[in-house]
Amino acid sequence: MARVIWKGAVSFSLIHIPVSLYAASRSASLDFDMLDRRDFARIGYQRINKSSGKPVEWGDIVKGYQHEKGEYVVMSDEDFRQANVEATQTIDIQGFVDPGSIQSAYYSTPYYLAAEKRGEKVYTLLREALQKSGTAAIGLIVIRTRQYVCAVLPVGRTLLLNTLRYADEVLPPEPYAPAATTLEKAKVTQREFGMAVKLVEDMRQDWQPENYRDTYREDLLRRIEAKVEAGQTKTLTTGASAPAPHRTAQVVDLSELLKRSLAQRGKSGSGQRNDTPRGKEASAKSTKGTVASRRRVSSTASSTTAAGARRRRRA
Repeated sequence: MARVIWKGAVSFSLIHIPVSLYAASRSASLDFDMLDRRDFARIGYQRINKSSGKPVEWGDIVKGYQHEKGEYVVMSDEDFRQANVEATQTIDIQGFVDPGSIQSAYYSTPYYLAAEKRGEKVYTLLREALQKSGTAAIGLIVIRTRQYVCAVLPVGRTLLLNTLRYADEVLPPEPYAPAATTLEKAKVTQREFGMAVKLVEDMRQDWQPENYRDTYREDLLRRIEAKVEAGQTKTLTTGASAPAPHRTAQVVDLSELLKRSLAQRGKSGSGQRNDTPRGKEASAKSTKGTVASRRRVSSTASSTTAAGARRRRRA
């Protein structure tokens, strides 16, 4: 299983579900190293002290916030955690909405929520409640050093958490819209409009993501393989604390918590939370050559060179 990104609990009303957060997406892009064209040595990047001009090791780097010109407040990992311990350990559910009401521009990064063993019962309860009601849970989560709005939705037997952009991070679409606001003003005839609608209907299909793949990546791999087979390779010039434990959520009698939660909501009357945190303000088949290249071509020029050299020696 992938590396755990975050551990804590989903919290709504009096219910707590201990969960772990895992990445739900990955990049399939090819990695290319930067080389000096004169000797094909790899290009290195350094963190430079702007005062002394000397390189700085990672262990000597700290985070600083400039509160005045040239004046900084240094922040440690513990400072980020202690700023709001509860916020860093819980996904605080604010309410439930129709998923269709969330515009696509707001979706940012998907993650999977995995239930801890003690939380499987309430995890399943939340998943099925979301499925039955056709809603998404909207909450707040702190990942590393930033708080995000997030949507929690059921995907099969798993809960998917998708971070959302804040309203002020989504640019308005109006500046990019054409001047013509209607078909008439755009001088589109009804016949043209009818044909466009028919074309759309003729091309209507079910969304099947497995039908799509990165064919350009495959073309690049074939191009790389051809250069390897032709011996067009270059030899590289060679150059000389554990995180603080998270508080685990305590799961008590579920039925009692549900009764108390409903009673609490009934007394409030308005159905709205009054303790909204400040954070609420603020996504051709592969040829044999491609398959071979995936085995032989790595992300670095050194491994590519070694493979080419071995083939030439055998020849």
